[in-house]
Amino acid sequence: MKWGERTFEMSQPAGIFPCLLERLRGLPSRLEEVTASLPREICIRKSGDAWSIQEHAGHFLDTEELWQNRLDDYLVGREILTEADLTHSKTRRANHNANSLDAILSSFRRERLTLVERLERLSVDQLNKTSLHPRLKKPIRLVDSIYFTCEHDDHYFALLRVLLREITATPL
Repeated sequence: MKWGERTFEMSQPAGIFPCLLERLRGLPSRLEEVTASLPREICIRKSGDAWSIQEHAGHFLDTEELWQNRLDDYLVGREILTEADLTHSKTRRANHNANSLDAILSSFRRERLTLVERLERLSVDQLNKTSLHPRLKKPIRLVDSIYFTCEHDDHYFALLRVLLREITATPL
């Protein structure tokens, strides 16, 4: 299923916030663990039109700006959240396969931990602030937006695993 086709039930209790933080905090380690022993030629190999493993890692880095912007949207009370580029033009233009995977992972870890640190300082009232999600066309709370981000992470991480299995015959 494509990410843009997914729908979400946005009714997460604010009490789930610590679990969501751990999902966010854990993605850099999960990426590093999966890619640690892979040779460069595997990391940059594509399967059809799908991104390479390295491009998936780059996509995670590329979307950190969106998550930071959306957090700002909530904190300043914007009615509509920053819109995502569903064409992924930033990832396509970045040419992540020409870069070092270590540099991508290091930058992603730094950016993600900055987001997590900002989120750790939020109050329950802030977690319950609401803005309109531009793709879903419905108002969602900040805690739901964090859940959405975690689901995005898991969606693309699962695609990375499927690709890894296809190109190396490694079990999921």
